[in-house]
Amino acid sequence: MPYHSTPLDLAFHALSDPTRRAVVSRLVEGELPVSALAEPFDMALPSFAQHLKVLEDCGLIASEKRGRSRWCRLVQARFDEAADWMVSERRRWTERLDRLEVYLDKTEEDDEGHGKPV
Repeated sequence: MPYHSTPLDLAFHALSDPTRRAVVSRLVEGELPVSALAEPFDMALPSFAQHLKVLEDCGLIASEKRGRSRWCRLVQARFDEAADWMVSERRRWTERLDRLEVYLDKTEEDDEGHGKPV
């Protein structure tokens, strides 16, 4: 696996896998023990635990031992960081596209004003 340099890189890497996204979707409803999280997946528990480790290592989930079970929950802060980055990128690209539209409209007006075909 390539080296990921920032927490945001790690979070997006973790979310690139459909199994891990499904785990996150299940945890949106609330905390669950690992055994309940693993039920719908057709894989051995050690393989499933590796997915949880990736999610936990990047800070998207946290887990704690309660009696004989390990419980998992989402960590909202890492999701907020990812959402903030996406909002910022969307704003940047919207501004760029708006400037392009203004430029193209001006170019079209200039072409029409000089009798050139459009």
